[in-house]
Amino acid sequence: MRIKDFFEEPTETGNPWDSSEPVLNAGLITQLAQGTAHDPNPLETALELTRLVRAEYESYGTEKSHLRTDEDEARAALKALRMLLKRRGIVFDPPWRDFSEFQSHWMAEGARGSGSWQARRDIIEKVFRPIQNQLEEAEARQFLGELTEGISPHGDLGWTDVDDHISQLRQRFRSASTPVDYKDVGNRCVGVLEALSAHVYDPEVHCPPGLSEPPVDKTDIRIGAYIDHRLPGKSNEELRGLSKKASALAHKMKHSPKADRTTTGITADAVILLANILRRLEDG
Repeated sequence: MRIKDFFEEPTETGNPWDSSEPVLNAGLITQLAQGTAHDPNPLETALELTRLVRAEYESYGTEKSHLRTDEDEARAALKALRMLLKRRGIVFDPPWRDFSEFQSHWMAEGARGSGSWQARRDIIEKVFRPIQNQLEEAEARQFLGELTEGISPHGDLGWTDVDDHISQLRQRFRSASTPVDYKDVGNRCVGVLEALSAHVYDPEVHCPPGLSEPPVDKTDIRIGAYIDHRLPGKSNEELRGLSKKASALAHKMKHSPKADRTTTGITADAVILLANILRRLEDG
C-alpha cells in the first residue's frame, strides 16, 4: 500500500461548503492494527504508514496547516503502526500516543520558543529514523533477493496455470518477512509443482498398465514419469532426481517452523528452474 491508499473520498453530504479532501480510511486503519487487512506487500505498507505517521506529527509540531488527520485519527494511525511493526518483530514505543501527548513531550524537552520548530523535528527524527532505517534496509534486501529467471527466451512458460502459480509465488516471496510468511512461500512452491504435475502428466502415456493414476500432489512421481518418458534411460537419473529434490524441499519449507528468506528462496529458485526445464523438454 502507498500513502494515498490510507485515505478515501469523504462521504457526500450535499453541503457545498464541506471539505472534498480525502479523509483517513478508519476501517482500513483498524484492519491494519488488527492484522486483518488484505495486504499483498506488508513491508511496503509498514514503510508507507511510518512515513505518513511521521509526517503528521512533524506537521503538528511545525505547520498545522499541512495536517491530514485530526487527534483521533492520528492516535489510531500511530496505534496501527505500532501493532504492524510489532508483528514484524520491531519494537516501536514513542513517548506519546496522540498530538496532545506529543505537545506535552516536546515542551518537557524544552522544544519551545526561538528555534523550536527545528528542535521538534529533531525529536521526530530521533524517534522515527531507526524504524525507517530498519524498514528501508529490509526493502533493499527484498529487491536484491528477487527469485531466479529462467534462461529460456520465453517471457513466461505459456502454460497459463503454471505461470499464474509462479507469479503468485514471486509476489508472496517479495512480501514475506516472518516464519509464517516463509512457510506460505513453501506452500506456493508446492502449488507450482502441482500445477506442473497436472500439466505434463498424461495418464494414458505415463501411467504403467494396471496401475492407478497417482494423485496430482504426488509431484515427484508424476513429473518423474514425464521425464522418464521424455528422456528415458540411466543417463537422465540426475534430472529425475532434481524433480524429487525440488518436491522434497517444497514440502519441507511448507511445514518448517524455521523457514526463512534464504531457505525458501533457494527452494523457490529450484522450483522455478524445474518449471523452465520441463518447458524446454516440451520444446525439444
